[in-house]
Amino acid sequence: MRYLHPNDFMADPSARVFNGKVYIYPSHDRDAGIPENDNGDHFDMQDYHVFSLDDIENGEVTDHGEILSVKKIAWAGRQLWDNDVAEKDGKYYLYFSLKDKNDIFRLGVAISDKPEGPFTAEDNPVKGSYSIDPSVFRDEDGSYYIYFGGIWGGQLQRYRNNKALETGGTFPAGNEPALCPKMAKLSDDMLEFAQEPRDLVILDENGRPLMQGDTKRRFFEASWMHKYKGKYYFSYSTGDTHLICYSVGDSPYGPFTYKGVILNPVVGWTTHHSIVEYKGKWYLFHHDSVPSGGKTWLRSMKVTELKYNPDGSIITVI
Repeated sequence: MRYLHPNDFMADPSARVFNGKVYIYPSHDRDAGIPENDNGDHFDMQDYHVFSLDDIENGEVTDHGEILSVKKIAWAGRQLWDNDVAEKDGKYYLYFSLKDKNDIFRLGVAISDKPEGPFTAEDNPVKGSYSIDPSVFRDEDGSYYIYFGGIWGGQLQRYRNNKALETGGTFPAGNEPALCPKMAKLSDDMLEFAQEPRDLVILDENGRPLMQGDTKRRFFEASWMHKYKGKYYFSYSTGDTHLICYSVGDSPYGPFTYKGVILNPVVGWTTHHSIVEYKGKWYLFHHDSVPSGGKTWLRSMKVTELKYNPDGSIITVI
């Protein structure tokens, strides 16, 4: 296991392989000077950097500097949270979550000719977008899908059927189906949803949707999709129970069946990850708060090898 923090606090690392290198797109932690709360107001996150390396286990990590900042986004309010990058036809598309001027999280897109940026943001957020933590998956047929959502500070509880609730947000009862992550196919130009976002349903071993009270298995935030031996693996954070879990399906739309824990709880409140294959090995990128002395809002990137059992199940990282 290796830390990848070059003298600064970076969290939520989205790792991607472009042009033979691994590029890491994290959020940038800064202390807002506000007491910690469930809405995440203590996170003062003003910009993004990108890092690259060509040897995950021993290689030098290059910080390419700032690639996008709040002050360069026309519709910005505050707080650049999790992001991810996808490549299509030589262009690189950075998908990010940011509060607008009304303090509502939306998803935005920024474009660059290079994976190391800089990126130029579109003038408006993605039409119909909401909540946080966008992650983009390219399937083998060339289709692109976006996955997103997060409860509590991520505001997912404020919506039903892609519409904002007049009440300002409610949670299902503990014995009712859990709030689901959202997903949609992307348009050909990579700038919009090609369809209405839909629920990504996670089922238990009996084929029933996970319940809201099943806090050790239900979705909280941090969507990630990867494919392994023909199966789709949707992984995510359980939030207040501090686990990274995964589910498996036969389609990018699901449904997905819960399979187990990828990562046990780390030091620090949040847990967030990405999974990538590089040079014949699989790796888990994540963060914890050890270098900051356990301050949960000052997190550092780390990486470890991820291993599978012969049946495709993932061996839990301790």
